[in-house]
Amino acid sequence: MLTYLRRSFLVSGVVVAGVLPLSVGAGEYDPLEGFNRSIYAFNEKLDRYAVKPLAKSYRYITPDIAETAVSNFFDNIGDVGSLVNNLLQFKFEAAGQTAARLAFNTTFGIGGLIDFASYAGVKEHPEDFGQTLGYWGVESGPYLVLPFFGPSNVRDGVSLFVDASIDPVGDVDHVRTRNSLYGLRLLDTRSRLLQAEQIITGDKYSFVRDAYMQRREFLINDGTVEVQYDQDF
Repeated sequence: MLTYLRRSFLVSGVVVAGVLPLSVGAGEYDPLEGFNRSIYAFNEKLDRYAVKPLAKSYRYITPDIAETAVSNFFDNIGDVGSLVNNLLQFKFEAAGQTAARLAFNTTFGIGGLIDFASYAGVKEHPEDFGQTLGYWGVESGPYLVLPFFGPSNVRDGVSLFVDASIDPVGDVDHVRTRNSLYGLRLLDTRSRLLQAEQIITGDKYSFVRDAYMQRREFLINDGTVEVQYDQDF
């Protein structure tokens, strides 16, 4: 059920894949393809018969203003991890802006339900521990599809444990409340992807793999991607 908890990786990955008419070396690195495709098929069935229908129902019955508030709330929670990882990468200006976003949105934004910081012109600087490892020179390793979590690579898969340890939702003591927050975040994240997934063409597995790997390369290099052309000119 957690296949799509990675915040909007597909939305941004589709954009990158669409604007890069060439191949990134890491995007082709898939020695575990047989294993990955079997896990991908399992995740797809789980999504098709459970997660996606729930996300569609959630979008249908939830007023737009409430959907936006929920998204803002979880984005605000996500800024906690971004703050830590910006500091670990010595990106102090970004860390300062992220701290300001947390302060503004948690207080003036009523617990993060209103994205007050964006209205005030304070930019987002999303970072996770996989990006931090990449910043410090740790290679991505092979592409890896994780059960329930979906697209990843060896480096990002390991980083999930660290990201989970600094996720405020995990610190909620009341089990039912904590699980409800996990479920609501799943529905919120999956509903954001409903429109973007229509862009996918051809072999869906390959498209998602390349979009994910290109996007991660793009993020870790702060918008600069080292590319290799498919043909020699």
